[in-house]
Amino acid sequence: MHILHLSAVTNWGGGENHIENLCFELKESNPEIKNTILCARNTPFHRRLEKTELNFITAPLKIKIDPRYFLKIGAFCKKENVDLIHIHEPSALFAAILADKLYGLPPFVFSKKTSFPIKQRKKTLYKYNYPKIRKILCVSDETKRVAEKAIVDQDKLLTIYHGTNLKTKSTETPFQLKEKYGIAEDKIVIGNIGNHIKAKHLETLIDVANIIINKKKNTNFIFVQIGTFSERTEALLDKVKSLSLEEHIIFLGYTPNASNFISQFDISLITSQSEGIPQFIYESMYHKTPVISTDVGGISEAVEHKINGLLAPVYDTETLTKHILQLSKNPQLSKEFTEISYKKLLEMFTTSIMAEQTLNVYKTVLNYD
Repeated sequence: MHILHLSAVTNWGGGENHIENLCFELKESNPEIKNTILCARNTPFHRRLEKTELNFITAPLKIKIDPRYFLKIGAFCKKENVDLIHIHEPSALFAAILADKLYGLPPFVFSKKTSFPIKQRKKTLYKYNYPKIRKILCVSDETKRVAEKAIVDQDKLLTIYHGTNLKTKSTETPFQLKEKYGIAEDKIVIGNIGNHIKAKHLETLIDVANIIINKKKNTNFIFVQIGTFSERTEALLDKVKSLSLEEHIIFLGYTPNASNFISQFDISLITSQSEGIPQFIYESMYHKTPVISTDVGGISEAVEHKINGLLAPVYDTETLTKHILQLSKNPQLSKEFTEISYKKLLEMFTTSIMAEQTLNVYKTVLNYD
């Protein structure tokens, strides 16, 4: 069996982490199955794959739909006798459809990794209901529920949680946050990992910091945000400056192995307005760092309110603030949350479970025994 995995994004995020984890797990558990990743050339994903033993190829992607990218799909499938194409995001799906028109490709499996609704436009509905797509793997039950509104054949939809790779976990970092940034030992570190994209709504994080630091005068908190900068970053930095929060919010930008820093967080804070289930949650569960989050997408499937974390409505800065202040004063509650989360992680949210379930889908699509 030869699987071609497609990603047509130019940054590094949870979706690319999923591809890497899936291919690592399949390489270890089923070495007879060949997995090849096609990614955009000269991107963070390309540079990361160069440091692994995973099979990958690249193609230029200078515009959203670059002919060199979709022509590479078709040529590679014909030359290497690819059996199935696993498409990991919408731009790659459109490229695969174009390649299929020219080359006649093998069947598709598509991963839907966000809870964004599928737009009810003719071209979009055609893309997501393309007949070559045999299965749509949803990152959460909520993502599946949202997708049902646009998918004609709902039997194609199933949920497979992505999980985290227990074999690659580490707390090794190039520096200690408190030491590098001169943070006093008694300061409470509130951490967030996510690229500077609209879905993460980092404006909420800044607003929460403003309430805690400026309005409630709790100056013993430091907010650390790790993630790739974007066109949104300048406005975020301006907002921090306008609120005089420069000494209380640190933006690290893209940082390799960012999850290794989670053990240095006292609380993991997610302020997203849209999600599937972010890797940051699974990784926080592993590192036994308690999670406070907005209740969006499939997050409540991993973090149950007052059971193994605290949730708030989207944009609800006052409730997020209340949760942070409550949890920071209650180490016993934090310990209870993290113990339950760790157990849940091992039972439901590991990449070995994800890979086994995904392989079963491949076998079903290809009629393998």
